[in-house]
Amino acid sequence: MIDTVFNLPHSFHILIVDDGSPDGTADLVRAEQKKYPEQLHLHERSGKLGLGTAYIAGFRWGLERDYEYFFEMDADFSHNPNDLVRLYEACTTGGGDMSVGSRYVRGGQLENWPWDRIMLSYGASLYVRIITFMPVKDPTAGFVCYTRRVLEAIDFDKIRFVGYAFQIEMKFATRQLGFKIVEVPITFTDRIEGVSKMSKGIVKEAIIGVMQMRWRSLFSSYGV
Repeated sequence: MIDTVFNLPHSFHILIVDDGSPDGTADLVRAEQKKYPEQLHLHERSGKLGLGTAYIAGFRWGLERDYEYFFEMDADFSHNPNDLVRLYEACTTGGGDMSVGSRYVRGGQLENWPWDRIMLSYGASLYVRIITFMPVKDPTAGFVCYTRRVLEAIDFDKIRFVGYAFQIEMKFATRQLGFKIVEVPITFTDRIEGVSKMSKGIVKEAIIGVMQMRWRSLFSSYGV
């Protein structure tokens, strides 16, 4: 993934947030930093603190520097790195404050997924749209580009969810604060490398959490 991203026609930097992974992730990244000393970065944390907190740590890291665009994506090639350029263009020339790599807009596709997983994923997206009224067809998507102005406007301390619902809440916060979300059609492929971290607890958080999130939004804002 590192080599693929750095061979794209646009210049990207990569930050890998490692929560004390026992599989040697940090060592591998340090070895790769010798090849890409200016572009590849590593942020190490102790213990498993949750996906959402890892993303927020990455956002804070980037905001402390001069980055204008922030991307999040799966590193198992479910998300095609070539689509990073399209997400970037959706924010730079397409009028988006946030762009989302979407499976469910016209032109989006799912590849190598069993029918029951497709139904679960699409059903979750429909459920979120009904509860939140968000005009985003793929609210659970994890392939996203944020502009700096969006991340500077969100109070990260008000983001409650650390699992599956984190992706939903960040889009909901972006929308609540008046920013424009643009969806870019992508082909989402079943993972080439790695193992899913989906669990019953994560699904439960998403189902109950979306209702809680919608209720809280009636009384408070995600703004700084």
